[in-house]
This record gives sequence, C-alpha cells and structure tokens, in this order.
Amino acid sequence: MTPERENLAPGTLLASYRIVERIGTGGFSLIYLAVDEESGDEVVLKEYMPKRIAVRDALGCIAPAQPEFTEALWRGRRLFFQEVKAMASLHHPNILAVRDFFLANDTGYLVTRYQRGRNLWAYIRARQGGLSPTFLLEVFLPILDALALIHSHGLLHLDVKPSNIHLRHGHEPLLLDLGAVHQFDRGTNPGGQIVSAGFSPAEQYYRGGLLGPWSDVYAVGASMRACIEGRPPPPAVERQPQDRLKPMKRLYRKRYPLFLLESVDWSMAMDTSERPQSAAQLLAALRKFADSPSTAEPANDHHEPIAGGRIDSTSG
Repeated sequence: MTPERENLAPGTLLASYRIVERIGTGGFSLIYLAVDEESGDEVVLKEYMPKRIAVRDALGCIAPAQPEFTEALWRGRRLFFQEVKAMASLHHPNILAVRDFFLANDTGYLVTRYQRGRNLWAYIRARQGGLSPTFLLEVFLPILDALALIHSHGLLHLDVKPSNIHLRHGHEPLLLDLGAVHQFDRGTNPGGQIVSAGFSPAEQYYRGGLLGPWSDVYAVGASMRACIEGRPPPPAVERQPQDRLKPMKRLYRKRYPLFLLESVDWSMAMDTSERPQSAAQLLAALRKFADSPSTAEPANDHHEPIAGGRIDSTSG
C-alpha cells in the first residue's frame, strides 16, 4: 500500500519562509503557500517528496519509504536540483522564475513568487472545452515562445500539459514544472521519463525513443486539442499501430480557423519527422496566419487548405 505523504504543518518555519497551507501536490513534490517573513511576500514553496518512495520521519526529514528506495530517492533529488538549475538559467516572462532554493529536512525546497490566477486545466473543465481561437493564440503563442527559449538551451520540457500552464490576469500564461526537463544532446530516451497520458508523444513512453523539440510540440498540440474538446486526447500509445484519431480539420472546420486546426493535427503527427521540428517553427507558422485577418475566422470554401495538413513557415 502506498504511504500517504505527510504535509508540513501550517506555521512551520523553513529558512525565512513560514508555511501557510498546502496548495497542491505533484508526483514528486508537495506545494505550499508560504510567507517570506523578511519581506512579507507571499511565495510558493515546492518540497521534493516523491509519492510511493518517500515518507517523513519523526524529525520532519524526508526518508525512503523502504530501504530499496534509497537509490531512487537520491536520483530523484538530483533531478529536482536539475530542475532548479534549468529554471534559474531561463529568463522569460512566461516561465516561472526561481526566487530562492535551499536544503532542509534532507531534501530540497524551490521558492517562486506566488502568482494569482488559475490553472488552464481547471479553466478547460469549467467551460467544458470550446475555448475560442483568440484564447488559444493568447495562451499558446507565449508558451511556444517560452519553449523556443528552453530548446535553444539544449533542453526539453517533456511535461507540457494544461495542468502545467497557469493563467494570470488577462489569460497571460505561465509555464510551470520543469521537473521532467531533459538535455537532448544524445537524442534518445534514456528511460524513466515522466509520461502524461494524452499529452506525451509515443517516443516518450519507450527507452530509446527519439526525443527532441518535436516531443514538446506534440504536447502543445495535444493541449490545444484539449482546449477545444474539453478532454485529453487518447494516449499516444493507443494510436498505434493504427491511428484512429480523427483530424481536427474534419471535426471542427465550421467552428475554428483552418490554420489553427491544421496546426494541431500537424503537431500531433505520430511520425516525429512529420511534426514541426521545433517550437520556434510552429510559433512562426501560427504567427504568420494569426496576423492575417482573413484567416482569423472559421474556414469556408474560399480558404485554401494547407497542403498535406502542414504549414509552410519558411516564407513570410
């Protein structure tokens, strides 16, 4: 039976941060609202405490749930430090910035600014999908720009999904959780990657799968599809060996601009070589069409489809 993870109690003081309450959980962490007693600022405190393999001992320290989990806990802690390092190197208005990092209780704590707003997945569920083309572009153009920066540093996010996108005032998005961040210099999946059903591409499931910026592009396309349909797409592995997923350009042609639907279909191609090869490529294509008033409306007979479901971003 999986042990229940014990929260830090409200009022607990860590460094200069006093815990107010737990506000979230992840597969590898517990997330708290806290107050910086030196400045009075509200902050988010992310504590590395993976489920199933970790428990809190009588002194409040993080320990392996079983002796055989010791190595896994140590390895995961190292990946958590990698997330902090990656986040600290990336300065972008749509990537959550690191405020502080410290060690305590035999684990690590990441401190970020508290951002008011709501989670994109909660927003999708509340509206049951059907989000507007304008909304999609407002959210995903900045997210693609942020991913383009991540890719330019030789990194992959590998966990893009609506629950990792935070909406601030005016729907300004913030990309969260670089816990799965991975260097792609070797290009193949070493195994042990986080997988989010419906949003992770097939190559992320298998050791030796060809990972690259196109893997994050798939997740963006799947997240855009979820904004329209109100539910996650089917897991990529269920689309093999015969893909029965209906193209968006067939399902929603009367309700959404064709360039937007084709962008989703292009991004979610099962063959990695048939997707946009980077976030920057997809971003350039979307910007080109989004800036044209004639393509901002749902498709009609006078709108020329993009050949083969692809968008040529090399011109214009």
